[in-house]
Amino acid sequence: MLTLTHSVGGTTVGIHFPERAEDMDGFRAFLAGGDKVLAFDTEGTGLDIFSPGHRLRLAQFGNGREAWVLRTDMFAAEAAAALRQPRPYVMHNAPFDLLTVDRHLGVRLEELGGRTFDTRVLAHLLDPRSPQEGGIGLGLKPLSAVYVDPDAPDTQDGLTAVFRSLGLTKATGWAGIPIDQETYVRYAGLDVILTHRLFRELGPMVRDVGLDHLSKFEHHLQVLLAILQRRGFRLDVPYVERLRADLLAEAEEFKRVARRYGVENVNSTAQVAAALAAMGETMNERTASGAPKVDKGVLLPLADLSLGWERLDVRTPNPLADAVVRSKRAEKWATAYAEAFLDLRDADDRLHPMIGALQARTARMSISRPPLQQLPSSDWRVRRAFVADPGQTIIAADYQAVEMRVLAALADVKKMKEAILAGEDLHTFTARLALGEEVWASLTGPEKKRFRKLFKGAGFGKVYGGGATTLARQTGSTVEAMKRVIAQYDAVYPEIKRYSRRLMERAEFGRREVVTPSGRHLPLDRDRLYAATNYVVQSTARDLLAQAVVDIFAAGLGDHLLLPVHDELIAQAPTADAEEVIREIGRAMESTFYGVRIESDPDVYGASWGHGYGCAVKDGTCTVRTDHPRKHGVAHA
Repeated sequence: MLTLTHSVGGTTVGIHFPERAEDMDGFRAFLAGGDKVLAFDTEGTGLDIFSPGHRLRLAQFGNGREAWVLRTDMFAAEAAAALRQPRPYVMHNAPFDLLTVDRHLGVRLEELGGRTFDTRVLAHLLDPRSPQEGGIGLGLKPLSAVYVDPDAPDTQDGLTAVFRSLGLTKATGWAGIPIDQETYVRYAGLDVILTHRLFRELGPMVRDVGLDHLSKFEHHLQVLLAILQRRGFRLDVPYVERLRADLLAEAEEFKRVARRYGVENVNSTAQVAAALAAMGETMNERTASGAPKVDKGVLLPLADLSLGWERLDVRTPNPLADAVVRSKRAEKWATAYAEAFLDLRDADDRLHPMIGALQARTARMSISRPPLQQLPSSDWRVRRAFVADPGQTIIAADYQAVEMRVLAALADVKKMKEAILAGEDLHTFTARLALGEEVWASLTGPEKKRFRKLFKGAGFGKVYGGGATTLARQTGSTVEAMKRVIAQYDAVYPEIKRYSRRLMERAEFGRREVVTPSGRHLPLDRDRLYAATNYVVQSTARDLLAQAVVDIFAAGLGDHLLLPVHDELIAQAPTADAEEVIREIGRAMESTFYGVRIESDPDVYGASWGHGYGCAVKDGTCTVRTDHPRKHGVAHA
């Protein structure tokens, strides 16, 4: 048996690597040693657990004093038996390891998840900030350096050097490094020792600040979301292959358009800026080096497009700006989505996106590998790749203006609450209220649409942040016009400004944080106290969706769920029952929050996810669907 020693927190720890059957007597004695909670971790061949070639190589068990690193090609049965012992386990980023052992060791999520603690969850509850935001972050090594040992070893650098010495990369090293290589074994063993010690520090801290209830909720939620990740979403592979080819052709087509205006490389800032200037465009924004800025935020308004890729109707689109953004988007989608779908799918042509339960400071959920939440609602083509299982239909329900309803409830905005109760469209109501009934009645249809967009922008500025400059870019308005709209918005809803000021004053003279209705503590930056309202509203909207996921599982409807995306839950149901099932899911999502109804908008999409976003099949081809006012497509099949 290989045994390594290391110093952690001033004490010597042991890392044991059994090499033959008789070495496992020591492991069995370790399990019987009286530790109530053990740490657990895995080492596999990569991050993509469900890809056909993924393998589990090591399973590590440990406490604060020693670790046992088991080869799963020799001791898989012993590792599985240990996990089935009726004891709690602690892991760092538990969903990854839970899904790994579910697939490779046969220890099911439902069997192990309910008795698993996650130090990443505990760390997020105590401080959700990333290092870039002034926090520790959520990585095991940085957290250990603060809470366990300032000299906590980060063997990742050593491993990377070993990978290079073997002619391997970071991507191939995990599969190619010899399983008994000393740095690899040490890395694996130290992770569980650090995780166990970190748990002993963070657990009491979470209890001391009164966050036990959130800890229980988040641990339960992440197991449910891991079940969705394990379930996956079926891909229409022939469609994805065509989509990739079409997107690459589209990218090339728009590159040809750009070349007509002297731009040989759409990724060249200098070429694009010079060509736009020659066409008479004024480039006011600058990069840190002083060069004209031509990022998406600058180019989309020049192309008369919002950040959501919807037509602004405020200017004649600049053909070069339009070509550049469309070429770059098509090329990105071809690789980041179509190629990624094909690369990440499992043997049954299902994709298993990673669902992050706790992301960013506000705890908003995220979808990664691939990042499906970044898709604009104005184009159905990528979503069309996801299809229902045989005999099933895609269904979905999203919240109706949930952030605005949360804001109305928290700030007690009386007129907004009355509009919600009356079933009014909030953005139209706000525009009519601000302009006055007489002026509103005198406007034409396009004028009403434009003012609705402006006041919608002002409202979402309250929810997501952003001043007049940002909102002007998003709405296609001028900065001065947007300033007037914001002032009008504040005049008709004075409660919001008072609520924001109250939150900022409490943060300035208190602990520089806000506490959400669920009890979540959200730190504020010293120079961005104005973000207090944004954080509380966004985090509360997230908590409502998270509670809905829990309630849907409790109602016996969890088997239908596929993905949470923003404020929407994507699901499937037998075609004959689709209407009834989505009504029940929508009902489970609804609640009353501080006297304001939180309502859902259930819908039967059809054969694919894209059918809810503008794809309507006619003669086997997707065409633009016109009967869905919230989601509309602009592309042709």
